[in-house]
Amino acid sequence: MTKCKLEYIWLDGYQPTQSLRSKTMVVEDFSGKVEDAKMWAFDGSSTEQAPGGSSDCLLQPVFACPDPGRIGGNSYLIMCEVLDSEGNPHRTNGRATIKDKDDDFWFGFEQEYTIWNPDLNKPIGFPVEGFPGPQGPYYCSVGHGKAVGREIVEKHLQMCLDAGLNVEGINAEVMMGQWEFQIFAKGAQRAGDEIWIARYLLERVAEEYEMSINWHCKPVQGDWNGSGMHANFSNTTLRTCGSQEVYETICKAFEPRIKHHIDVYGADNDQRLTGLHETQSIDKFSYGVSDRGASIRIPITTVKNGWKGWLEDRRPASNADPYMVASAIITTVKSATVPASA
Repeated sequence: MTKCKLEYIWLDGYQPTQSLRSKTMVVEDFSGKVEDAKMWAFDGSSTEQAPGGSSDCLLQPVFACPDPGRIGGNSYLIMCEVLDSEGNPHRTNGRATIKDKDDDFWFGFEQEYTIWNPDLNKPIGFPVEGFPGPQGPYYCSVGHGKAVGREIVEKHLQMCLDAGLNVEGINAEVMMGQWEFQIFAKGAQRAGDEIWIARYLLERVAEEYEMSINWHCKPVQGDWNGSGMHANFSNTTLRTCGSQEVYETICKAFEPRIKHHIDVYGADNDQRLTGLHETQSIDKFSYGVSDRGASIRIPITTVKNGWKGWLEDRRPASNADPYMVASAIITTVKSATVPASA
């Protein structure tokens, strides 16, 4: 018999931004398959998810992968949905709101974040007093004093790959200490699962370096880019229609639903969506080909491929729940009245 460590991971009930929680179950001879992971429970009164007099919440495993960072091997990460004591989706369960049972929707999330020095309460690389030089040389940079925190980023990337996550790239971002990773999945729930597992692994790597990860969308006020989680998405229609008219119809479906999206696109997003720093204003909507100042960008690749491809919603913040972002996008796309010829 082989003892295996299963790390059950879930989202708590803190508002306006949920946090990751986890605890370990030790079992014998786990297969590595999510269907063989048992349902578990936790004290919801300690996570803002239940009252003390009726505190049990349930953990329903939905995604499993190897845990490459744990000593001794035979370890797995188990992403879970939270259910109430009667087995219904908890009010904090964003994953359960996704209406994409056939995985027709594909998502690629560009997750930005800032490596944070807790001793200085500043991004890694920032001086004790004042600020570094203005942004410009840090994006996709290399070299001392520009690409700061690379050892954390590289270790995180390798851990994600060893876990089997579909990370498609990383890069240094516009502000010093700010980085990004990209994850793609066929299926909205799977994309959300992998983003949350990748976030969990990043937090664990940062622990080793006595750093933290700041997910806030505007961690440093002033003339610095905020942090986003751009959502690239497609369904069969977008991938195959070959029609500019269809693309514009779908884009226009987002315009009357600004509040519906902004409500789930992350806390304090008004600090980031100002109309500056490659953003549209939070209360406005626009779309355009290759326009990084628009709410929805139509990639030039999509146009050159004969209007077959995907769209990018540039509004989600770095601290948004990818489940809720995907859910809102799917609802809006499905609401569009696509021309019958498509």
